[in-house]
Amino acid sequence: MTAFERTFDRWTLPYGAAQRDGRAFLCVAVEDRVLDLGCLGRPETSHHNLDRLLPAGPDTWQAVRASVLDLLASGDEALERFLHPAESCRFSTPYTVGDYVDFYSSIHHAQNLGRLFRPDSEPLLPNWRHLPVGYHGRAGTVCISGTPIIRPNGQRRGADGRVDFGPSVRLDIEAEIGFLVGAPSEIGTSVGTEDFPRHVFGLFVVNDWSARDIQAWEYQPLGPFLGKSFATSVSPWVVPLAALADARVDPPPQTPDPLPYLESHQPWGLDLTLEIALNGEVVSRPTFADMYWTPDQQLAHMTVNGARLRSGDIYASGTVSGPDRASCGSLIELTSNGATPLRLSGGAARSFLEDGDTVDITAAATREAMPPRYLGTVSGTILAATVGTSAEAISR
Repeated sequence: MTAFERTFDRWTLPYGAAQRDGRAFLCVAVEDRVLDLGCLGRPETSHHNLDRLLPAGPDTWQAVRASVLDLLASGDEALERFLHPAESCRFSTPYTVGDYVDFYSSIHHAQNLGRLFRPDSEPLLPNWRHLPVGYHGRAGTVCISGTPIIRPNGQRRGADGRVDFGPSVRLDIEAEIGFLVGAPSEIGTSVGTEDFPRHVFGLFVVNDWSARDIQAWEYQPLGPFLGKSFATSVSPWVVPLAALADARVDPPPQTPDPLPYLESHQPWGLDLTLEIALNGEVVSRPTFADMYWTPDQQLAHMTVNGARLRSGDIYASGTVSGPDRASCGSLIELTSNGATPLRLSGGAARSFLEDGDTVDITAAATREAMPPRYLGTVSGTILAATVGTSAEAISR
């Protein structure tokens, strides 16, 4: 059973893009209802999603949030016509996705995989403690929670060394937290860690689906490609950074000291707990506070070469994992690469995902002395692989 209350309190106020009665509008979630932000009469919030608010910058973000908090506190009965039951709405991705970067920033995840694949070597590769390792994903396959996930096809190498083609048989999850860029930057400039809150609007829950067998064959020497790019699921809600001010914590110590451009000026560790459920059964609860590289450092590294930020760019933390099996953020860790399958209630066993499986990843801020603050859920159900190319499908 889930440990999280799946409603948003009146402080979190995450942003979403809703459709109701044939109309699309930007909203914030308030408990089990949504507030149509057209009520503010601002051009940035009268759009159907966040695309006008994101580039407006932090002063406008703060003003909009303050206005919503004041409205909700006023008890004005006129506000009722802008409040709608969440269950009466459909939701879409609340921003136009720009570039997508995925990181690899949990030391526990990196060590767990290193021990699996390099048992006679140091689990961490030489660069890992010096920089936030990452790769570019496919923005076009970022999809909203609830979108079915079609099992990907690709090349695989068997234990006998033969290479064949077919559906992935080691389909996996990665429980992550994503970050949404608001204010852009200019090409040829870098964004320092101190500028993180001036450029990043908020965060959301991510499942970065992974085809481990396809990935294992293709990733050397250039890294992930088809094993990752077929789908990345995001939750429909973006929680503003301001809502998590009291969830910030000091991150773990870093050794060696990071280079100057990666030095953090503020603590951007976040005391978040993720919860992974497979077919309704909770199998793990990773904690984000253990992440070695923090989101401000990730942003600084992502731009230190002069790469520009655009409104709507997203980047993900990488798999959030802990030191033990109960806190692993992927099935490859939970099952020791399939050697020790999960035993689910009713006797079912899983090494990797089967067709028809549904995965729900939920997150909440859980710092002591504050009530758990729900951040959203990302869900996806696995469908069987398709056969043939899109051109063949059209011709049929």
